[in-house]
Amino acid sequence: MSVRRLADVQPESFEFTPENKAWAATEIAKYPPGRQASAVLALLWRAQAQSGYWLPKPAIEKVAEMLDMPNIRVLEVATFYSMFNLAPVGRYYVQLCGTTPCMLGGAEDIKAVLWKRIGEPGHVTADGIFSWNEVECLGACCNAPMVQINDDYYEDLTPQNFADLLDDLAAGRPVRKGSQIGRASSEPVGGLTALTALYGVDGRSGPQSLSTQAPANDRRASLVQPDSAGAEARAAAEEAQINEALAKLPADATQEQKANAVGARPPALEAPRAVADNLQRIKGVGPVNEKHLHELGVFHFDQIAAWTRSEIRWVGAYLAFPGRIDREQWVPQAANLAHVGTGPKDSAVQGHQDVKKGH
Repeated sequence: MSVRRLADVQPESFEFTPENKAWAATEIAKYPPGRQASAVLALLWRAQAQSGYWLPKPAIEKVAEMLDMPNIRVLEVATFYSMFNLAPVGRYYVQLCGTTPCMLGGAEDIKAVLWKRIGEPGHVTADGIFSWNEVECLGACCNAPMVQINDDYYEDLTPQNFADLLDDLAAGRPVRKGSQIGRASSEPVGGLTALTALYGVDGRSGPQSLSTQAPANDRRASLVQPDSAGAEARAAAEEAQINEALAKLPADATQEQKANAVGARPPALEAPRAVADNLQRIKGVGPVNEKHLHELGVFHFDQIAAWTRSEIRWVGAYLAFPGRIDREQWVPQAANLAHVGTGPKDSAVQGHQDVKKGH
């Protein structure tokens, strides 16, 4: 363990905000009398978050006071754990994973981007926007190489998409969190290759989530069957065409202007019909994409199922991932989900019941 020292320049004082002070009181109350020191990590972490992702000396002393601990005991904790930053960091603090899987996946190339863009590890750029350090495993080995920026992971990085990501952060533009190539969780890049018969049992739609062997009178027998090979080819062609068109636009073009250049905006609703569908049941739609779809007036599976080619192109360009809608087959997934309906039962429970019945 290397020696870690506090920054030379320190603020004069530190005080938790009223909200954080109330939170700290609740955290301390979790432990019996005489054991309040058990809350030290949690309080230091909250103090660091309040201070802009670094832990000043007055904050360490404040935590010691609140927990009735000697200052040196809290200082020992703060200097031991590398998750605590003992000097100021940039507004976007980049932690690059350099452990073996990421190293083999290209972390050195990502490190080169950081050296070029930010400078040496621990250096804060003159505008205060960026700083970085190399850290040990961050636990996303399947999606290597990856970085953590503040509280979020950014995975499947290449020198180009990482440089673009830094540009977008610096300019205040929205960025895609998680995988930068659009895969869900840690699934294989080309989609699942094993246990595909159980795909979708957890309630998330997928290529084999509903069997075509159901009886003819079963309302699911007419569900749309996704075409993985065709979708991949169409996605690649679509992405190339859209990127070519976007390259002709001015550099400061808005996302809506980009979308209008390649397609037509789909019809929108001012509000959901009764209750909005859970669009996250579509594989590839997470909380962020669902929020963007809601902003576009898209709340229901049948809306997505009705998208035309032009509308698919528009949404793909607007969300900054042309080709992904085809690649992840949002439209056939939405058609299946709209056909089955949500009903009063939880979709995951219903899926398990269907499997047990042999459907």
